[in-house]
Amino acid sequence: MATFDLGNPAHRSAEQWASVGIMAAAILLGIVVLWRAGHHPRTDDAEVFANLIGIAPQVEGPIIELNVRDNQFVRKGDLLFVIDPRPYQYALERAESSQSALEGQISDEQRKIAAEVSEVSVASAGIDTAQADVSHWEAAIDQSQADISNAEQGVAKAKAEWLYASNNLHRVEPLLEKQFVTVDQVDRARSLEQAQAQALKQAESQLLVAQAELKSARAQYQRAAATLSESRARHEQAKHSVLTLEPLVNQRGERSAEIKTANYSLNNCRVYAPFDAIVTNLTIAEGQYAHVGQQVFTLIDARTWWALANFREGQLHHIQPGMPAVVYLISRPNERFRGIVESIGYGVTPDPDVIGRFEQGLPDVQRTLNWVHLAARYPVRVRLENSSGDAFRIGETAVVTVEGH
Repeated sequence: MATFDLGNPAHRSAEQWASVGIMAAAILLGIVVLWRAGHHPRTDDAEVFANLIGIAPQVEGPIIELNVRDNQFVRKGDLLFVIDPRPYQYALERAESSQSALEGQISDEQRKIAAEVSEVSVASAGIDTAQADVSHWEAAIDQSQADISNAEQGVAKAKAEWLYASNNLHRVEPLLEKQFVTVDQVDRARSLEQAQAQALKQAESQLLVAQAELKSARAQYQRAAATLSESRARHEQAKHSVLTLEPLVNQRGERSAEIKTANYSLNNCRVYAPFDAIVTNLTIAEGQYAHVGQQVFTLIDARTWWALANFREGQLHHIQPGMPAVVYLISRPNERFRGIVESIGYGVTPDPDVIGRFEQGLPDVQRTLNWVHLAARYPVRVRLENSSGDAFRIGETAVVTVEGH
């Protein structure tokens, strides 16, 4: 049976070298672990997360059709549920009827305005006619005055010639008895006197006619001036009577907005999935009354999933957005999911035991002394690259390792 001499120097040297090797390996392993922990931060304080929205109707009414069930996967554009559309259809019909009535009223007013504008044109033409009449009778008055002046001159001339003939007749008649003149001369003087007397009468008659024409022209002028004033008054009245479409036309925008609002409400009676999602927290059934803004169930956005990993504050300087990461799920430990660091949190709720509670006035700082200080953890959002459909669940426990560049 072989025996070992523990006092053999060679044997002691082998043991020493083995111890040194183990210690060196341990130190090397520790260095590697520390380097990897520093350059490839890892945490098991992580959960799977996705965006979610509450589906709340924008109109109210009883749900007459429910096309989804709890935890169902739906595609973008799938019909989720239908609210009774009849009241909103009636509202749309009323709005359209009001708009049609308004357009009919505008058409009627347009016809009235056209007739009133025509009356204005007629009144304007009447003004022109009356103005022409006034101008005509003004000219007639001027002509009559000129005729009177001419007639007066003719009367004066005829009267002077008659007086001359009459005086000449009275002068030669006594000379006939004395036979200073002949009978023929007296007859010629008498005939001339009679002719001049007749000419005077005619001149006086023409003067009377000219005076009568002047009087008639003045009367016609006054009548034409009165007609002109009446035409102008009628024209002003017609202009003020013309209606305007502005109050009715301004209502078109309101009627159009009512139709758009009614149509918008009617379309919102049918609620569709805004994106690929998973229905959750569904606790309603057909017949339930839906209220505006009141959530009926929740949709989980299945297009993009994240792992929210809480890393210690001392590890954050090794993490940058855009770094690749590896994610493992506790529920599926044999599957490896790739991810990209999308963002790093910049704030967490302060520890009240350290800085106190923020209130109005001064901070309430607790007078305590902690011998052990725990590192704060900040959330790092890692977007999962191979996420699709219903492969993940919100709140799943995950392990995240940032690989670094």
